[in-house]
Amino acid sequence: MLCEGNSIRSIVRMTGVSKNTISKLLIDVGKACAAYHEANVRNLKTTRVEVDEIWSFTYAKQKNVKTAKAAPANAGDTWTWTAIDADSKMIVSYLVGGRDAEYAMWFMDDLRSRLANRVQLTSDGHKSYLEAVEGAFGADVDYAQQVKMYGNAPESSKGRYSPAECTGIKKHRIEGEPDKKLVSTSYVERSNLTMRMHMRRFTRLTNGFSKKVENHAHAVAFHMMYYNFVRMHKTLRMSPAMAAGVSDTLWDMKDIVKLLEAAEAAKPTKRGSYKKDISN
Repeated sequence: MLCEGNSIRSIVRMTGVSKNTISKLLIDVGKACAAYHEANVRNLKTTRVEVDEIWSFTYAKQKNVKTAKAAPANAGDTWTWTAIDADSKMIVSYLVGGRDAEYAMWFMDDLRSRLANRVQLTSDGHKSYLEAVEGAFGADVDYAQQVKMYGNAPESSKGRYSPAECTGIKKHRIEGEPDKKLVSTSYVERSNLTMRMHMRRFTRLTNGFSKKVENHAHAVAFHMMYYNFVRMHKTLRMSPAMAAGVSDTLWDMKDIVKLLEAAEAAKPTKRGSYKKDISN
């Protein structure tokens, strides 16, 4: 249910399980999925990578943080950076946090560490990518930016969410010799839509948003594991992990449960101090 767009409260109503139990399960499985991704999504022989950022918010929207009661320090805008293999459709790297240059550098460093060879990289026109890509890849990348130009939003849509009409696209070569025909962010933007559809906390205009950025990150880690290993890609007729050569079989949700059970078994057992009863 957590992977199919249900909020925690809706799962409580459907299952009768307590909210705290579901929240704890999300945290535990998120940690297990993040650890597996960190260790196993490595040495990928991809040739084309697309990167993008998707917006959400934690606790309150950025404009309301100052007046929100008991707002945590990281309340407000929360961005999820994603990198997708354009051929296998596998999410190679992801990062939850801000949208500044520091997060861009962390994201690109992580992406570079997972690739086995030179790739063609495409991003949008976000300026933070320029220094981050240079720092992570140097000259060992064919990098281009695709910049979309938008017109004004129509009068009928003002006051509610409605994206402006795209009036044109410009492609800029930044580094190396990228193939202009392959400069695109379509696949990563489509995967961002999948994130909005499969995680309630990403859905716009609802009250299912994240209240803690840590839980937001755990939900993202869980979704990425589900998307890469469990969910069959409609066009590929296999999971992205299978297409990328990371997995030999299509996973089931039970396999993610096994990851959780293995993580639980690896935890050290905590025992209280033993006191012998000598009253008799």
